[in-house]
Amino acid sequence: MTVRQPGRLYGIGVGPGDPELLTLKGLRLLRAATVVAYPAPEQGDSFARTIVAAWLDRAQREIAIRFPMRPGVPSEHIYDNAARVIAAELEAGDDVALLCQGDPLFYGSFSGILMRLAGRFAIEIVPGVSSLTACPAAAAMPLVTRDEVLSVIPATLAEPDLASCLAAAEAAAITKLGRHITKVKRVLAELGRLAGAVCVEHASLPDQRVRPLTEIDEAPYFSLVLVGKTRANR
Repeated sequence: MTVRQPGRLYGIGVGPGDPELLTLKGLRLLRAATVVAYPAPEQGDSFARTIVAAWLDRAQREIAIRFPMRPGVPSEHIYDNAARVIAAELEAGDDVALLCQGDPLFYGSFSGILMRLAGRFAIEIVPGVSSLTACPAAAAMPLVTRDEVLSVIPATLAEPDLASCLAAAEAAAITKLGRHITKVKRVLAELGRLAGAVCVEHASLPDQRVRPLTEIDEAPYFSLVLVGKTRANR
């Protein structure tokens, strides 16, 4: 009796939204995989899947990993269950392409799967275009040059921590804006860095918007604020 070798797991970064930003390697491995898995909200379609929908084959099996779309860290049992389902496919000898919006390891849900399956199966990670590069491109705003230092700061931090991080930052990219926009604007204003801060929403998509942070009072969760170096630091 022939024993099938375990399959390989591919963590594929599919980019920020524009299907043309999917890498050639990511596309090749996606089309070759027997099983395609992706994160999805509890109700509705997966954004990661919509990015690559044109290249999916009807013969490929699909696995939707349902995450609650609310603040806070997803429950451990979600990752446990997802890892169990994917492991079963790999043990059966099938390769699995796990789609990751942006880049798999930049605030990506793939990290939770990787921690549970690393060492048990062969895993290959395909980098993707992340918001950290897509948003500056949309704004035509250099992040850093030469020996400048960039800080990536989540807006979800408590206000004192957010203020401390931004005060120490030369240039900053503030992620996960959403309902934290008022707090972020207040901290930047107190630090004298609100003027010049730029908010990018839906980078690379048809509804992409790039606006001064001073002009907006609400933004989607997946928005990013770019804060350049202050003149005093130049």
